[in-house]
Amino acid sequence: MAFALGMDAFSIGLGMGMFRMGWRRVLLIGMTVGLFHILMPLLGMAGGRFLSGTFGTFAGYAGGILLIILGIQMLITGLKGSGDSLIAPVGFGMIVFALSVSLDSFSVGLTLGIYGAKTVLVLVCFGTAAALLTWAGLLLGKRVQGMLGKYSVLLGGAILFAFGIKLLGIERLFL
Repeated sequence: MAFALGMDAFSIGLGMGMFRMGWRRVLLIGMTVGLFHILMPLLGMAGGRFLSGTFGTFAGYAGGILLIILGIQMLITGLKGSGDSLIAPVGFGMIVFALSVSLDSFSVGLTLGIYGAKTVLVLVCFGTAAALLTWAGLLLGKRVQGMLGKYSVLLGGAILFAFGIKLLGIERLFL
């Protein structure tokens, strides 16, 4: 389950890795995503049975909307050809990124809380898998960015946008 939830972070990290960033930034982003993948299921597990139905659906929609916004912003930046980005994987942009990929782990945490899962084990697995998969996605995106040059931001934006559409479940409108 931790690997499946971390695959969101990998996919989105692939897109975000197309921004120019140093190794320290990659390390910090992975650690932040890992931390969010610990905090969100912890909050979910604490929420319990009462909130499960309500927030499970909301988390998917909120994550999808955040990813679409990030994707559109990257596409606009790529089309303008400017290196300045409104939302980049630094500061607030990094928090938005980490939150968008960890919202689904909140709803999973709600379910696991209902079934009495071992909290520490779940949180360590979720955080570790998310951090490792984020680093893998960012590093692969960084390599692709070097090959694609200025088009890498467009590709990264398209990946984030498509993933957001998929989370919202409205991909049928585009096919």
